Amino acid sequence: MNLIAAADKNWGIGRDNRLLVRIPEDMKFFQKMTTGKVVVVGRKTLETFPGGQPLKNRTNIVLTSNPDFKAKGAAVAHSMEELLRELEKYDSRDIYIAGGESVYRQMADLCDTAYITKIEYAYQADAWFPNLDEKEEWELTKDSEEQTYFDLEYYFLKYEKKNSNVGQ
Repeated sequence: MNLIAAADKNWGIGRDNRLLVRIPEDMKFFQKMTTGKVVVVGRKTLETFPGGQPLKNRTNIVLTSNPDFKAKGAAVAHSMEELLRELEKYDSRDIYIAGGESVYRQMADLCDTAYITKIEYAYQADAWFPNLDEKEEWELTKDSEEQTYFDLEYYFLKYEKKNSNVGQ
């Protein structure tokens, strides 16, 4: 499974249930990577999508502890066990964990690849992605050239778990 996120230099990913910044090239990258795939998000993240609706051209799965929550056009899992049962239906290489913080934290250990748009700026954040640079089991395997959006510098990074059985 894959993690996909945009994080600032302190691994911040959001504030007040919104992204810290919207970078058009990052949005295009997210769309390219996840179209036709499975996207797993929490309820609050789903609510930030356009119209609060599931993303088009993807299988959307929402993880929420709210037993009454329903999302038109998305599967809903009310526990990790339920989510893992639902995910068994799909090729793990086609599954992208897309936030927010609690979903990333619950799923990070089950993933073997992370696509991070790393923004070279420290925002005021109230939600964070796990710091993969501090986790011994993760290694940076791909780093793009410096990208810029106005005066903001960012990089497209790929992290992989060491000794992972990816693709075997």
